[in-house]
Amino acid sequence: MATRPAKKSLVIVFTGKGKGKTSAALGILLRAWGRGLRVVMLSFIKAKTGDYGEHRAARKMGVEIIPLGAGYTWLSKDIEEDKALARQGWQLAQEKIVSGQYDVVILDEFTYPLAYGWLPVGEVIDFLRRRPENVHIVITGYDAPPLLVEFADLVTEMMVVKHPYHENVEAMPGIDF
Repeated sequence: MATRPAKKSLVIVFTGKGKGKTSAALGILLRAWGRGLRVVMLSFIKAKTGDYGEHRAARKMGVEIIPLGAGYTWLSKDIEEDKALARQGWQLAQEKIVSGQYDVVILDEFTYPLAYGWLPVGEVIDFLRRRPENVHIVITGYDAPPLLVEFADLVTEMMVVKHPYHENVEAMPGIDF
């Protein structure tokens, strides 16, 4: 008789230079919500003032998507503010993870504060290791640190093969935001 695979909560990482990391996380959000799981998404870079398509859809679904940043950090005029926002966002993420209110917590663009050294990777991993056993974590962003890649249960690297941006095609509503 075959044994069934063990069930456990997962840490999933979508990383790489290609498009689709946030979209893949949103796919998990939609699938989990459709199965009655409680989901929250915290976006570490997108500006608090943003009103992207996923935010509009989430409001209609009754799902929280919380933008925590000030926009793309490589355009920042105040890196210290960005660091502080990342630390505040991580504090909120920890509260959400241990709250007992969520089955899936998505940390969108979370690899940036890790890769930039704004948050200690080891401390983040220690926290994730001790999280409640029923909470799945999804992390997105470029340059996932090697320690995170090693720790995660599932890692997918998105790779650019061809992108319309390279042909001077602007980002489009409903496709890119």
